[in-house]
Amino acid sequence: MMPLAMPAQAYMSPEATSLYQQACTYEYKQDFKSAAAALEKAIVLSGNEPQLYTKLAGAYTELGEYDKALAAYAKVTELRPTDAFIYVSMGSIYEHTGDYKSALDSYNKAMILFPEYKFNYLNIANAQYQLKDYKAATESYNKFLETYSQHKEARESLAASYLLTGDAQKAVTEYDKLYSADPNNFNDLDKYGYALFCTKDYARSSDILAKYIEKRPDDLNSRSILALAYQEQDKNDLAYAQYQEMFKQKPDLHAVRLDYANLLADMGKNAEAIQQYDLYIKNFPDNAIAYKNLGIVYKRLNNIDKAIENYELAIAKHCRDFDLKEDLAQCYHLKKDYTNAIKYYDEILLVQKDNYDVKLNKALALHAMQKYPAAIAIYDELLQTKPDNKEVQKNLIMALIAQGQICYDSQDYTTAATYLEQAVERGSEEGFGYYLLAKTYRRCSMPDKASEMYEKAIALEPANAKFSNEYAEFIAAKFNSEQLPAEDAQTAASGSELPAVSITDGADTERVSELDSERHKDLIELGDENLKNKKYDECIVNYKEALQIRPSDEQTLFKLGYVYKLKNDNANAINFYKKAIFVNPDYRDGWFNLGLIYADENNLSGAIDAFNRVVMLDKNYGYAYYALALAYENEKDYINAIQNYKLFLEHSDDDITKKAVKEKLKTLEK
Repeated sequence: MMPLAMPAQAYMSPEATSLYQQACTYEYKQDFKSAAAALEKAIVLSGNEPQLYTKLAGAYTELGEYDKALAAYAKVTELRPTDAFIYVSMGSIYEHTGDYKSALDSYNKAMILFPEYKFNYLNIANAQYQLKDYKAATESYNKFLETYSQHKEARESLAASYLLTGDAQKAVTEYDKLYSADPNNFNDLDKYGYALFCTKDYARSSDILAKYIEKRPDDLNSRSILALAYQEQDKNDLAYAQYQEMFKQKPDLHAVRLDYANLLADMGKNAEAIQQYDLYIKNFPDNAIAYKNLGIVYKRLNNIDKAIENYELAIAKHCRDFDLKEDLAQCYHLKKDYTNAIKYYDEILLVQKDNYDVKLNKALALHAMQKYPAAIAIYDELLQTKPDNKEVQKNLIMALIAQGQICYDSQDYTTAATYLEQAVERGSEEGFGYYLLAKTYRRCSMPDKASEMYEKAIALEPANAKFSNEYAEFIAAKFNSEQLPAEDAQTAASGSELPAVSITDGADTERVSELDSERHKDLIELGDENLKNKKYDECIVNYKEALQIRPSDEQTLFKLGYVYKLKNDNANAINFYKKAIFVNPDYRDGWFNLGLIYADENNLSGAIDAFNRVVMLDKNYGYAYYALALAYENEKDYINAIQNYKLFLEHSDDDITKKAVKEKLKTLEK
C-alpha cells in the first residue's frame, strides 16, 4: 500500500500543492495511475520536495512499477538522507521482487539510522532467512522477539531457522511454545515432528507426525520420517504400514527403499530385505551403506560369499567404516582365506594401531597359515599389553612348539631348542612340547636335559605310552653306553600331532571322536557340578579341558566367562565372552554378559554397543533395554535412557523391576 498522505509543505508552490492534493484524491479512489501522473507534474514545479517523491514511490509500488518506485525513493534519500523509513520501504520492494541482498542492505541502513525501531529486526531476519544465512536470522528473530514476544510468525520462522542450522533442540523448544499455546491452529506439525525426530524423541515425533499425516496424507517425505520414528521405537508393524502406503501412492519411490530394507531385515524378512536392497542399489549404485547392510543380511544367512561380495563393494564405494572392514576380515577368516583376512586386519591396524582384538585375529590367521614366527611376534606383543591373558599365552606356546617341530624336522636342532625352551619356560601344559624338546636335546647330545624333559612330558600325560616307551628306550641306551639310534625326522614326528590353536579360526570343523565326545560331556557335567558348589577354580579346569576337545564350543567359552565374572576377574571374563561371540557373532547372551562387564568397569560406550547388539539380535530381550537405559542414564543421555526404560516395560514380565522403572520414569520425565 502507498504510505499515508502527509500535508503538503508550506513552501510548496500553490500549483504543486494543488496537484499533490489531486494525487491524494486519486489515491483515495485507488486510481494510482492518475495519482502518479499528478505527482510527476507537481515535481516539475517543485522538484526538491521529498514528500512528492515519497508519495510518487508509493503510487508506483501499487502499480507494480518497482523500478520507478525505487528511483523515486532514491531521490528521497538524497533530499532527506536520515529518513530510516524510506530505507524500510525500499527494502520491502527489494524483498517483494526477490532481491534479498539489496533488501537486507536497505533494512540495515534503516537500523543504523533508527535503532529504536525494533520491528525492523523482523525485516532483517526475513531477508537473512531468504538468503539462507540462518544463523544470522536466528539472532535477528531473537532480537525481534525480545520486544514482540507474542509474534507467532516470527517464532515460527525462528524455529525453522534453528532447524536449518542443525540446532534441532532449540527448534523443539520454540515449537513446544507455539504448540502448547494454540495446538488447534499450529501450522508446522511436519517441521515440529522432524525436529523431535532429530533430537531422538521418537515417541513424540511419531505422535506429531501422525497428526500431520492425517491432514496431509500425500506428504511422502513426512510419512518417511514417521516410518523411521516408528522403527526407532521398534514399532515395526506401524513402520511397515507407512512404507506400504508410500509405495501405494508412488511405486517408484526408490529413495526410501534403503530404510524399508533395513526395516525388513530387522523384522527377519531377509528375502524381502534383499529384494529391496537390490532395487535401491539399482537406482542408487554408489551408496556404500546399502552394500554394507546387504552384506550383513547375507552374513546372517551364512552366505559368506555374498556377504564378502557386498562388503567389498561397500569398501570400493569409499566406505571408511572400520567395523565393516573388521567384519569383512572375519568373513574371510571364516572361509579360511587367511591372506585376505590379514590384508584387512593390516588396513585396520594402520589406523587403529592398538586394536587388541584385530591384532589377536591377525595372529590367529597367521597361526592357521603356519606362519608361526609372525604369529609368535604378535602374541608376545599382546601379552605385553595383557600379561594375564591365558588363552593368548596358550596360543603362543602352541605356536612356539609348532615352529620347534618345523625346525626339528628340518634338522635345525639348535633353533628348534630355542623355540621349544621358550614354550616350556612359559609353562606349557602339553606333554608334547617337553617330549619334542627331549628329542631335540638328544640330537644335541644333552642327555641329562633330555631325561628331565621326558620326565616332565610323562608327568603331564602319564597315559601316553609313546612318551614312556621312548623314555625307557633312551634310559636303556644311556645305561648300556650305546649310541643313540638314528631317527628319521619324519618318523619321529609321526603319531604326535600338535595341539590345535585354542581359539577357533572360523568354521567349526573339529572332528571329535566318539570317545572324545563322551570325555567332553563328562568334563562339562563335572564343571557344572563344581560351579553349582562354588568350586570355581576346579570348574575352570574342567571347562578348559573340555575346550581342548572342542575349542569352538561357544557355550563352554560363555561358561568360563561367567565363572571368571563370579570370581571378579573381569579381564578373563571379557576375554572368554569375546571368544564366545567371535565363534558365534549372533550369540545374544554372550553380548549381554559382555555388556554387563563393560558396565561394571564403567566402559559405558562398550556396554551400550554390546546391549544394542543384543536387541538387534532379539527385539524382545527385555533386560537388554533395562541395561541400555542404565548405561544411557549414567552418560546423562536422558532421552535415550527414557526410551529404553519404556522399551523394557514393553518387553518384560518382571513386575517388581517394572514398578521401579515406572517410578524412575516419573523422575526422568519431569
